[in-house]
Amino acid sequence: MSHQQSPSTLSELGHRLSSLVADVAAHPLCQLGLIAFCALWWSLGLPTGELTATLSILAITLTQMVLNRQKLREDDERRRDVAMHAKLDELLRAEKFARKELAGIEELESEEIAALKLRLAKKG
Repeated sequence: MSHQQSPSTLSELGHRLSSLVADVAAHPLCQLGLIAFCALWWSLGLPTGELTATLSILAITLTQMVLNRQKLREDDERRRDVAMHAKLDELLRAEKFARKELAGIEELESEEIAALKLRLAKKG
């Protein structure tokens, strides 16, 4: 079992900020607000160069925050999957009539899983 170092305070703050910003930016009212802001900017005849630069920076920043949020979710899902497989493997090993060769098959390649499934189907 590998030991992972806990994230630093700055890293944890960054993750929380990314999560908050990604969740808020995904809300339809926030998106409508951005469209309204751009329309207002354009209707007032303000220089579009500054708006374009600001929106480009905002898009890059939001993309990074959304990707950070997605990575956190994927890490959490992977952790849950590993735990679930460990539980299922234990149940398979403990059950008297369970097929022990099924424990841990999630670690096999797709072709190996298909071959095992076919072999078990033939056994009946």
